[in-house]
Amino acid sequence: MDLVYDIQELMRELSSSIQLLRKHGNELAEAERDYKICLRQEALKLRQEKNMPVTLINQIIYGVPEVADKRFKRDICETMYNTNLEHINVTKLKLRLLGAQLSREWGSDNNAQAN
Repeated sequence: MDLVYDIQELMRELSSSIQLLRKHGNELAEAERDYKICLRQEALKLRQEKNMPVTLINQIIYGVPEVADKRFKRDICETMYNTNLEHINVTKLKLRLLGAQLSREWGSDNNAQAN
């Protein structure tokens, strides 16, 4: 019966991970939005206030501290989201393996009783 307990524990873990994925997904979307808004604002500032050619803006804008900070936060959120997604995939794989093992054990018990 340890297999059944392990499966139940993994199911609880999977449910928690799915809820956490939603949270990380929302954080990623917000960070992406904030980054894009900041990027656009800084590009407009460089173009209007510094009269910088458009071709140079793309090379310079990523070094602007506020843009770099927003991009860094976005990248962290993306890493957390992807890590959580991978954890869900690993948990599902573990569940499949335990389910197959449980089927084999129950199947062998049924075959032994039938003989």
